Parts: sequence; C-alpha cells; structure tokens
Amino acid sequence: MLTDTSIELRSAKPSLLMRLVKWLMSTRKPVFPHTAPEFREHMKQRSVPSDAPMPASFAAKFNVEQWEAAGQKVITLHPKSGPGEWHMLYFHGGGFVLPMFKEHWPLAAAMVEHCGVSVTLPMYEVVPEHSYQVQDAVADAAFAKLAESHDPAKIVLNGDSAGGHMALSLALRLAKAGGPQPGKLALFAPWLDVTMADPAIAAVEPHDLMLKIGTLRACGEMFAGDRDPASAECSPLYTAKEDLALLPPTRIWTGRHDLFIIDSRTFTGKLRDAGVDAKLYEYEAAPHVFMAIVPTRESKDTLALLREFLSA
Repeated sequence: MLTDTSIELRSAKPSLLMRLVKWLMSTRKPVFPHTAPEFREHMKQRSVPSDAPMPASFAAKFNVEQWEAAGQKVITLHPKSGPGEWHMLYFHGGGFVLPMFKEHWPLAAAMVEHCGVSVTLPMYEVVPEHSYQVQDAVADAAFAKLAESHDPAKIVLNGDSAGGHMALSLALRLAKAGGPQPGKLALFAPWLDVTMADPAIAAVEPHDLMLKIGTLRACGEMFAGDRDPASAECSPLYTAKEDLALLPPTRIWTGRHDLFIIDSRTFTGKLRDAGVDAKLYEYEAAPHVFMAIVPTRESKDTLALLREFLSA
C-alpha cells in the first residue's frame, strides 16, 4: 500500500547543535576540493587511502564479526543480545573514491543501538585504484553470504551518499536477477545522478558546505570508467519505470542544504509513479549526510523513523 504523502518536512529549522556543527564545518578543510581541476590533481597525487579503524570500544559494546566478501574486508556488528531481527547491509559514502570515515562508525553504532539491527559494513576498495566492478562484487557477495543465514525479506539495504547509490544499485541488480530479494531499502542522502544534470541543483550549491557540482561531475566520470555517466547503470535516477517497480519499500532522508535534495525529490516521484511504497524525509538547512552527526535532533529523528520503518 502506498504511503499517503511522498515528501515530508521533518524539521522546519535546524537545531542549535546542527547550526554549531555547520559553522565548525565551514572553518575546516573540505573533504573534496571545490573545483574539478583541483579534484583531478588531488586524485593524481594522493596516496592510496585506508579505512578509519573500528573504535576499540566496539568490542565490548557489540558482538563483532570480521569476514571477507569477494576478497574484501567486511565487519558485522550485532547487538550484545544477539543478531537482530533485521540485518542491515550498509555501504559507507565517500564519492566511491574515499574509504570508511571515522564519522561512519558512530552512525553504525547508533543504528545497532537504537534500531536493534545487526549491521554489516563492507570495507570496499575505492576508485580509481580499483574499478566499479570490484565495488559491485563485494556488494553482491556480501548480500549473498548474508542471505544464506538470514531471511532475505529481513535484510534492509542502506548507505549514505555514494553508499546509497551502491545500496540502490545492488537492489536493482538483485531485482533483475530474480533471486532472493531484500525486504526494504533505506537511503541516506543518496547520490542518484553522477552527472548532476538538473539545473535546479545550482540554487542549492551555495548552501552546501561539502559538495560542489563540478567536483561531483569529475568524480562521477572517474567512477563511471568505461561507461556513460548518464546511463542508468551509473546514474540510477534514470532507471526505467519497469525496473523501479521491482524495488522494495523505500525511504530516503536528505537535508535541504545538500546538493542531492533535488534528485532525491525527483527519484521519490519516479518511485511512486512506478508503484513503489516510497517516501522522502527532508530537514531544513541540514548538510550532506547530516544523520552521521549522531547527537543532533535531526539524526535522532532519522533513527526513530528508520526504526519505525523496520517495525512496520
């Protein structure tokens, strides 16, 4: 059954803590250079990055499993009480070119603690040192492994930014394959069009402290490799209606000071038009992947909605 409203504004103004965090973000070096030439030069000169290590405290807080999928490291966090009813396969963001951030670990912990789920996090190899095929391979293998021991209908695919793209792309591949399917899809500020083609995005750019259109287009070209960045394979915003119709119930969370808000709205409309139970939650003045700022009111609301989504 479709939800009554496809887009809901959950926060009409940013919390005091969110405003403070945004101010701090504005004083620091950006995650990505703010122009395409600077980004390309940075990528040429960089050393191969490594994942932020899991906090040592997690060993006492959770039951931790470390394993491999497609030759790549994977970490699963279970509640101390045992595996959750729902198992979340979570892909971290970073434009496909950056590894696990230290900020992803508190978010993963909060989802285990507040939603009672087990969370599996692939430490996938990044572009351009590795190809998109390598990233797809670990996603496919991780889901297949989880589905061997956990009811696929109780697996939720999730991810932030480029990780949201990975979760969505995996869901589409699984739907087309016709085998075991995940029960639900949750996307945190997903990157849906690597070409950033919608002209309406330009009005949001001055408010986004992290992302810039030119840099994202250059990053998208790097990710696409030998493919057309505007193809549905690279930019799931352009997925055919009949393929979108195969997706499970979907929820999306995006801040209004995030370049991806425009495509999130468009995609939610396309999902609804295809008959998918889909809803977008928006947060005024919230930055990219705001839910990773776990002490904020906005992040807590996201987790409450996620828990509600999995309980329905």
